[in-house]
Amino acid sequence: MKKVELLAPAGDLERLKVAIMYGADAVYLGGQIFGLRAAAKNFSLEDLTEGVKYAHKRGVKVYVTANIIPHDEDFEGFSEYLKEIEKTGVDAVIVSDPGTFSLVKETAPNMEIHVSTQANNTNHRTVNFWGKLGASRVVTARELSFEEIREIRKNIPEDLEIEAFVHGAMCMSYSGRCLLSNYMTGRDANRGECAQPCRWKYSLVEEKRPGQYMPIFEDEKGTYFMNSKDLCMVEYVPEIIESGITSLKIEGRMKTTYYVAMVVKAYRAAIDKYYEDPENWKFDPKWMKELKKASHRDFTTGFYFNKPDHTDHHYDNTSYVRDYSFIGIVKDYNPDTKIATVEQRNRFFLGDEIEITGPKEDVTMKVTEMWDEDMNPIEVAPHPQQILKIKMDVPVKENYILRKELKTEGKAEENER
Repeated sequence: MKKVELLAPAGDLERLKVAIMYGADAVYLGGQIFGLRAAAKNFSLEDLTEGVKYAHKRGVKVYVTANIIPHDEDFEGFSEYLKEIEKTGVDAVIVSDPGTFSLVKETAPNMEIHVSTQANNTNHRTVNFWGKLGASRVVTARELSFEEIREIRKNIPEDLEIEAFVHGAMCMSYSGRCLLSNYMTGRDANRGECAQPCRWKYSLVEEKRPGQYMPIFEDEKGTYFMNSKDLCMVEYVPEIIESGITSLKIEGRMKTTYYVAMVVKAYRAAIDKYYEDPENWKFDPKWMKELKKASHRDFTTGFYFNKPDHTDHHYDNTSYVRDYSFIGIVKDYNPDTKIATVEQRNRFFLGDEIEITGPKEDVTMKVTEMWDEDMNPIEVAPHPQQILKIKMDVPVKENYILRKELKTEGKAEENER
């Protein structure tokens, strides 16, 4: 049985490497132009070249996003850019616009093309249209149910792939086609600059009563009425695979290294468990527990089973749930001295109880000995991205994650990096 692909976001080179280490079969990333995440670090050509080599050496594919909805001036330099990324050996480019599609075909005819969810792919005729033009994969709109996806699969060629989002932030607008940010801030969501005003708090003001803010929902003085919960389908891996979806996509090129690691780890375990014994697959609550240790909103199944209702939105706040702090990432380990070199991400102290998590490992330990980069003993790691040395009796590897549970009073202060 050919396995489905687990597709992870990579906001930078570190996240690409972590996604691969924790089990991704492919990663998608943005170059320095034409992607829908202008605020992300994104990849220079040098980093892209390194990332592709790293991925291909491990049998992992790399897809580059070029999925803005462009105006004429946006095409300037795009042909040259395509030629450069083709040289790096990327496996596909993701587009949403017919003009972009045609330019890719003209400039890099051998480049594999995936059609983005931004193209609003909701039926088999649309999917077949893109397939006949030469697309090898179509990303379905997020507004489709399992029943609709199965119908598409039944009516398209076997070698035309379907990709669908299974985890991450949901958009209040149809497949991400939103003008709210452009209208309110001048930042065009369809050109990579969304300010996410759907996550802001709103109140109702009556025209003849300026300054009097009225509740929109029950007793609230304001409400986040466009603030969707996050998609999470880890409990329904069999339904996803059996619907005919080829690639399971995790949203989050703006997310942290820690987030990418934890989400990929959970879905990797769930998918592998299915292929071990499809008939007797059973959801393991530890996968959900792992997902909830990463920063998240409450979860929803989106449109997969039915259309979302009022229970699929957050009306009272826009904040994330953060129960764990990402405190560091392992850079090196000396098995002789049992000392790990760690890059700090959030503050922690000598004596803290911490968790070390790898692709398949989870170990709890107390920080008993800690030094700065020059091996001077220290009691606290307060500086972001400070290089530390920590005594670890448990062997660890590069890119293992260090985290600690937050006490209730500290959760509001936590700042993930």
